[in-house]
Amino acid sequence: MDLNLTGKNALVCGSTQGIGKATAIELAFLGATVILIARDETKLKSVLNELNSSQGQKHDYVIADFNFPDQVKTAVQNLVSKRKIHILINNTGGPPAGQAIDAKPEDFLSAINAHLICSQILVQACVPGMKKNNYGRIVNIISTSVKIPIKGLGVSNTVRGAMASWSKTLSLELAPFGITVNNILPGSTKTGRIESIIQTRSQKSGKTEAQIRQAMIDEIPAGRMAEASEVGDVIAFLSSPAAGYINGVSLPVDGGRTGSL
Repeated sequence: MDLNLTGKNALVCGSTQGIGKATAIELAFLGATVILIARDETKLKSVLNELNSSQGQKHDYVIADFNFPDQVKTAVQNLVSKRKIHILINNTGGPPAGQAIDAKPEDFLSAINAHLICSQILVQACVPGMKKNNYGRIVNIISTSVKIPIKGLGVSNTVRGAMASWSKTLSLELAPFGITVNNILPGSTKTGRIESIIQTRSQKSGKTEAQIRQAMIDEIPAGRMAEASEVGDVIAFLSSPAAGYINGVSLPVDGGRTGSL
């Protein structure tokens, strides 16, 4: 199985923590040169020092805040003027919890900008180089809400669904150029995001965080939450030559929790 990413450049969004960081670490382990992108330079520098460089990689980082699409556009255009990107991992922190009916229009607009619009900007900047190399891997880290909406995550459910439809459309358009576009749908994973969701549910329900956490685990056939590295491993596989014929899928990585085919 060809998992070798030596000579490939990977741009990993939201890579200072959680699944993004775990993905960056695994891609570097497989030989890719990783470019981290996030808004906190101190954290970026810290993660940069954790990346494997045994294949002579010169890892780097880019500072951009996904709440400001123009900032992301400037940063990525500057990046691709210097080097081609072969692998793009789209990943942005989820919107605040809450019911869809209570959300303000600007809540949806903010989430669409941070997720869909920034992802579109990144794809448009990176795809020309992918086409020239006849190799491209675009992996979008979304949510199992693409399959079944999650209660209490109204804005997130809406925007994640839009991301999935956008991704499927791109997969049809880019496949002739050796570019695959796939979605990873993480279930309950040990990250700051899941802890935030647990805290919100605890505050609204009056139950303890331990009770909320256990209730979530009880829904998972595997009987536990995922480690971020387990999700990162799957993303790295989809980024590899071995996954060249996997295209346009939304793959749950959730221990079997999602109750749909």
